[in-house]
Amino acid sequence: MFFAGALGGAINAVAGGGSFVAFPALLFTGVPPVPANATNTLALWVGTSVSGGAFRKRLDIGRRAMIPLIATSIVGGLVGAVLLIKTPARIFLLVLPWLLLGATLLFAFSKHLTGRFSSSIAHQASNVAIASASVFELVVAVYGGYFGGGVGIVNLAMLAALGMTDIHAMNKLKLLLGSVINGVATLIFIITQAIVWPQAAVMTVGAVLGGYSSAHYSQKLPQQWIRTFVIVIGAAMTAYFFMRAYGQI
Repeated sequence: MFFAGALGGAINAVAGGGSFVAFPALLFTGVPPVPANATNTLALWVGTSVSGGAFRKRLDIGRRAMIPLIATSIVGGLVGAVLLIKTPARIFLLVLPWLLLGATLLFAFSKHLTGRFSSSIAHQASNVAIASASVFELVVAVYGGYFGGGVGIVNLAMLAALGMTDIHAMNKLKLLLGSVINGVATLIFIITQAIVWPQAAVMTVGAVLGGYSSAHYSQKLPQQWIRTFVIVIGAAMTAYFFMRAYGQI
């Protein structure tokens, strides 16, 4: 649990997709899917929140764009968490690999897309850019509250397509939005007693250590290396969830 949390926290800090490691590890120890998802969300939420401190000088987005993104993250995270408690996860697992595939392809080809947008949400964003980002973030937040695997990659893809080019600034905003989404979801999971606390405690310690150290040192690497790592993680997660969802069909 400790090493799964550390690796999951490290992956979340750099690219997103820590649930790809932490969630299966919880299932392996015998935790049922819904409690495993809730426990995974708590542990990686703490790790993500801590790792965001390593990017504190990188955030470059105005309050006018930030407030709608945070508001939609809160609403979406709340809706997603309630859906997880009330509905079977199997239905969403069938959709998940397609969402991950689309997000990974979007991020991989984002440099060819950003020139088609007239403005970026990083500087003097237009109302259209802010509205588009907010709607997309609402959908991402619902997904993140329901099953957060790959939510960081989806958010990175959105930010890239909307004109952000600094991978470290994108990571900071991704971590901030992810912390809001998972924080709201975690509150719902605590209230509904869906978390398995012994595993959560051990995994959280690992996620904090892995998340902060990875976020700190990743800023010393060339941005293209980080982009390549994001794409590799996204491709691996897509393949895994395709096999998990459709392997027996």
